[in-house]
Parts: sequence; C-alpha cells; structure tokens
Amino acid sequence: MTLTLYIARRFASMFAMVFAIFMAILLLIDLIDQLRKTGVTAAGALYLSLLNVPESLYQILPLIMILSAIALFLALARSSELVVVRAAGRSGLRFLLAPVVVALVIGALAVAVFNPLVGATSKAYDRLNAARGQNAAAVMSVSAEGLWMRQGSPDGQSVIKAARSAPDGSELYAVTVLTFAADGSPVERIEAASARLEPGAWVLSGAKRWALAQANPEQTATAASDDLRLPTDLTLDRIRDSFGAPSAIAFWALPSYIAGLERAGFSARGYQVWFQMELAQPLLLAAMVLVAAGFTMRHARFGKTGQMVLLALLGGFLIFFLRNFAQVLGENGQIPVFLAAWSPPIAAAFLALGLLLHLEDG
Repeated sequence: MTLTLYIARRFASMFAMVFAIFMAILLLIDLIDQLRKTGVTAAGALYLSLLNVPESLYQILPLIMILSAIALFLALARSSELVVVRAAGRSGLRFLLAPVVVALVIGALAVAVFNPLVGATSKAYDRLNAARGQNAAAVMSVSAEGLWMRQGSPDGQSVIKAARSAPDGSELYAVTVLTFAADGSPVERIEAASARLEPGAWVLSGAKRWALAQANPEQTATAASDDLRLPTDLTLDRIRDSFGAPSAIAFWALPSYIAGLERAGFSARGYQVWFQMELAQPLLLAAMVLVAAGFTMRHARFGKTGQMVLLALLGGFLIFFLRNFAQVLGENGQIPVFLAAWSPPIAAAFLALGLLLHLEDG
C-alpha cells in the first residue's frame, strides 16, 4: 500500500508539472498574439489569454498525460526504482495499477470540473471579443421553449422565436418576431405560421402584425393577406455557426442542450458524439498511460531509450489522430455514435495491455 501511494503521488506530481509547463507555454504564445491586436492593453491581453488558454489545454490533455507517464517511467528507470520494485516481487501490471487509477481520477475530474470551466471561459472570451469588435452577428440559443435568434440591422434589432426548425435552419415554424428601434424601444410584433429564409430576407407566411408604439396594439393588429418579407443579413452558414462548438457547452448541460436541439428540429449528432467522447475521456487517459508503459517501463541499461520514447509519442499521436478521425465519422453519420466515441480508447487500452503482457510474460 505504501509503495502504491508513493507511485501515485509521483505520477500526480509529474502530471501537475507537465501541465503547468504546457500552460505557461500556451499562455505566453496566446499573450503575444493578443498583444498584437489593436486596442488591447497588457492587462486586457493577459485576461483574454487566461480565458482562451484553458480550451487549448483541455484539447491536448491526452498528450499531456502520455508525456507525464513517459517522464515518470524514465525517472523511475534512471533511479533503478523499477528494478527494486520488481526485485520485491511486484509485477509490472500490478505496478501500473497506481498510475492508471490516477489517470482515471484525473480524467473524471477533467470532465466533471475542468470541462465546465472551459465552457465558461470560452463563452466569456467570445463575448469579450464580440464586444470589442462590435460584432453584430446573429446569436442563436436553444431552450425548452424553442429556439431564439437575434439579428442586427441599421434600424435596430430583431429577436426571432420559433417552436421548431427545419434540420438545416432554412425554415422556422410557429414564429414570433419582435423588432426594436436603435434606442432599444419595441416597434413591432409579428406572429407567423412559418418563416422561410431567402437571400436577404425571411419570408413570413400566415403573419399577423402588432404596432407596439400604439396605445392599444391589439385594436390596431392587422393580418397580412400576402407573405411578409423581414430583411436579414443571415445565411444558412451563419445560422449553423451560431451554435458554436460542443466544447463551449458544459458537460453537465449537454443532455438538456441535446434534447432542446432535437425538440427544435436540429440534428444533435455532433453534440451526442462529443458527450460520449467526454464520458470516454478517463478511459482514454488511462490508455495513454498504458501505451507509455509499454514502451518506456524498462531499465535504462537496456539502451534505445530515445527510440522507445519516440515510439511511445508516435503511439500517443496516432491514438489522438484516430480519436479525432472517429469523431468526424461519427458526426457525419458514417459510424454509430457509441462506436465513434468509445472504440479508440478501448482499442488503445487493449493493444497496450497486449504489449505489456508480451513484455512481462513473453
């Protein structure tokens, strides 16, 4: 038990050190990039970098894990601690129990705690960038009531609410539109059975209008005999981009967000794949530890240390690439969601275990 806690503590401290090194490097690079932008002070650039770096760190977490495992096994080999552990009668697989458990715990904490933090910082970063650049792009959100969309115009803004949508966002159903003047005062309310997006305008069918500037809007309400055209600068690409990346949504909020997308009529497959990949994150980190052990958990006197480290890194990058490739296939519907998320870490773990069993008993 004492030896297990010692190895677990060594691995946790090694992971913290490698994580801090990567954070410092990414923070420095991002800080320089922020300072190159106009209208940003040093303090503002540092704040923006602190908001932007967590997302990059979270994306490369598996690579940080395999580097930490390689560094741990190399340090234990140089100090001959691996020889002492084996001389004490402990097998290599039993020795790996502590690092694997630590990797699983780190993965669970990353998904449960770090992931929501990344989502919050990413949203704050995008919001500050939009405010600084005075970006008037449409903003879309999905809730239990349906989907909400905001679009800007020289005369003011419009807020569009719809109960559901076509899968590509080109047509909305049960639509309510509120238009506002440049000073923020309400101008008009429109309710329509459907709204179809055409170049430069929404075409509203079955519309009824209320002039909100009137003393009694209900008495002056008029039903349009023909389709109404609401000017817009939106396109289908901008509507799809308004959803943002799945990584910008906290892990705990993903199930409700996916349900809201499906109620609104949009495809939530990309978010389902991301949710399953987050669930598989602890297993992926544990697989990275096993891959590193398969190549570097050996005595330094055997030689070829550099080659073994290179092979371990190549194995980690290959798993990382296959995971991203499977994600793309899952999002495009080429393979099932569960297979896209879970097959890379499971395959990596079994292959690494096979290599370890060969080295231990072969």
